[in-house]
Amino acid sequence: MIDRRTFLKTGAAALPLAATLESLDPAFALAAGPAVTAGGSTSKLVPLPARLGPLDPADEPWQRKVRRVGQTNMTEHDPAVMNVEEWADYWHSAGADIVFVSVTCILAFYPSKVKFHRHGKFLHNRDFFGECAAAAKKRGMRVVARMSPDLNWGDALQAHPEWAMRLADGSPLFSSQDPRLFKTCMFSTYMDDFVPAVMREVNSLYDVDCFYTNAWPPGGLPECHCAICSKLPPAGTPAYWGAFNDRVFDLWKKYDAIAKEKKSDNFYFGNLGGNVHASPNLARMGKTAVWFQADNQGRSYYDPEVWGCTIQGRACNAVLDGKFAANVTGAYSTGAVVWRNGSKTPDEARMWLNETLASGMAPYWHFVGAEDGLGEDRRWQKTGADYFHWAAKHDAHLRGRRTIANIGVVMGQSTQLFYKGPAVAHSRAYTRETTYGLYGALLKGRYAFDFVHEDRLEPEDLRKYRVLLLPNIAVLSDRQCRQIGDYVQSGGSIMASFETGLYDENLKKRPESGLAGLFGIHSAAGVVGANGNAYYGRIERRHPVLEGFANTNWLPGTQNRLPLQPIQEPVLTVVPGFVAYPPELAYPPVSHTDEPAVVLRESGSSRMAYFPGDIERTYWITGHGDLLRLLDNTIRWLTAEERAVDVRGDGMVELFAWETAPGYAVHLLNYTNPNSHHGWMHSVYPLGPQTVSMKLPAGVKVKSVELLRSDRVAPFHLTGESLVFTIPSVEDYEVAAVTTA
Repeated sequence: MIDRRTFLKTGAAALPLAATLESLDPAFALAAGPAVTAGGSTSKLVPLPARLGPLDPADEPWQRKVRRVGQTNMTEHDPAVMNVEEWADYWHSAGADIVFVSVTCILAFYPSKVKFHRHGKFLHNRDFFGECAAAAKKRGMRVVARMSPDLNWGDALQAHPEWAMRLADGSPLFSSQDPRLFKTCMFSTYMDDFVPAVMREVNSLYDVDCFYTNAWPPGGLPECHCAICSKLPPAGTPAYWGAFNDRVFDLWKKYDAIAKEKKSDNFYFGNLGGNVHASPNLARMGKTAVWFQADNQGRSYYDPEVWGCTIQGRACNAVLDGKFAANVTGAYSTGAVVWRNGSKTPDEARMWLNETLASGMAPYWHFVGAEDGLGEDRRWQKTGADYFHWAAKHDAHLRGRRTIANIGVVMGQSTQLFYKGPAVAHSRAYTRETTYGLYGALLKGRYAFDFVHEDRLEPEDLRKYRVLLLPNIAVLSDRQCRQIGDYVQSGGSIMASFETGLYDENLKKRPESGLAGLFGIHSAAGVVGANGNAYYGRIERRHPVLEGFANTNWLPGTQNRLPLQPIQEPVLTVVPGFVAYPPELAYPPVSHTDEPAVVLRESGSSRMAYFPGDIERTYWITGHGDLLRLLDNTIRWLTAEERAVDVRGDGMVELFAWETAPGYAVHLLNYTNPNSHHGWMHSVYPLGPQTVSMKLPAGVKVKSVELLRSDRVAPFHLTGESLVFTIPSVEDYEVAAVTTA
């Protein structure tokens, strides 16, 4: 008997990987087929831009030099049982540059004199925080003072009832897991008085490098009915979001100023997790935050896909302009059922760390509790230390300076927060399914792409992109619509779907999409959903977006559509939906209409594609291969088959490419695994050869191509500016580091 890893590595696997996967799941057949695999025979490589000038380390703030972050999330019991020297030795030996040490606000980990900063019952007046901070500093590690201002105790509530979040009936809102703790209101004086008092006390006693608030800003927009919040616009509205953002930024600046009272290079930062669903305006935050704390610790019930971490990295890159970002990887067991003090499987944990690095963030390893020996479950320690050691060897290649991509995906934060889909499918899950649908299609097509925040659509933000994709970005202001129009006028191409641009920034519905003029479309009726059979698209004439479809007159349509008035020379027209049962009635009463199922236009070098249905979401919830092929064909047509980097081979891979100080780095994340969409990775299914092609700037020479995970050198061919090399195999992750001269 041999295990599956050995089987796939050796000649014992008689079938090629694509055939093996196809036999397991027909959806994978498209991932290996010519219509979806990156780099078809007609692909054209886009020349990379001239390289950036050299970095001057003296000009960089200290946090930009942080490469590895460690945190033991301390419990009330830890002061009684934790060996401080052992704790500091672990993180130092693992190679952490900085560690989080708990101050908190819920429980004090030092002998605080701030009223209502309750001492833990095992503290016994010990200066636990001070001992930990000193031990870290002695070993050359920086220290983050970690606070958690979201909860407090009954005595504080009795003395300050105004500090509590309130339900609609006026009663305090308590923690769902420990009702002794009430939830504090971010608009109350708790944030103005109590939190600053703790910060100033810590500043007066200890040498810390920065302050951090866990659980604030909150992960979602809070709904509170206290006396202050009752005077604000209704929760969950764009007007409330404006007040929320103003409060977040006012407090952020206040806390940052307090941090700097000790040292000018100290700073404050808060929790900014949530990727595209984050609550603060990320474009505005990108100008303020010097440390982007991403908090996607592992898969959840609501986000079960393995690429949840890379979505976060792309959101960071959309707003930070090269500033520092770190993503917290929970070494503990995340998911629908949580074991907060038990380890993840090593393969799952490593993949999360792989994604952190590949998407441009610093790896950050985190566990809860530090009993003697650093916990009852100590399996997490080796996984994190081994990964940190490997990453430290290759820091120069793993730190990206700018992405290599020619596709931009508009990240509609307003749509994510306020739009719930059409009335026929009203649900908060709607935007998540739409995002995942396009994301999954781009991964299967092996495209190099970036997220582009809706508030960053200036020409300088968009000029690098051949195509801009708008996956049902329903909420767009007039200004944003004009910016997208200017992008098309300048030669850019766009794809949009369904209700994109149908609502302004205040959720006021327009008579027509704000982009209707670009596509030359006019609505004919309100949204139509499915009743049994969804509608179909009838093929009217051949077009590149229909490549690979043969022996059929129909293609599946989407679950919901916005009917359009007729256009000239449509490619697909709508066959209206009809019942699926009984089968006697499963035929179209009207088999031919002049309603377009897709609108395609060209103007100079610009190409435009509009799907009147929710194609990305329908693909995601069904997995239908025809919808995937139609999306992929359309993206290929819009890009005129141009690619910034081309990676050919079998399997489902997420691709990132970066310009680095030594040259370039191509990251491949192998998602060819039965647990990519659910659960955890329990083992690795290696991929065979992957051929990489890039077109370097004129005059750039290549010294070497190193494969950092497999620790080998790859032969390469450089013909003119065209660089080609092959990665022989990919386990869970590979980084091809190109060193240039």
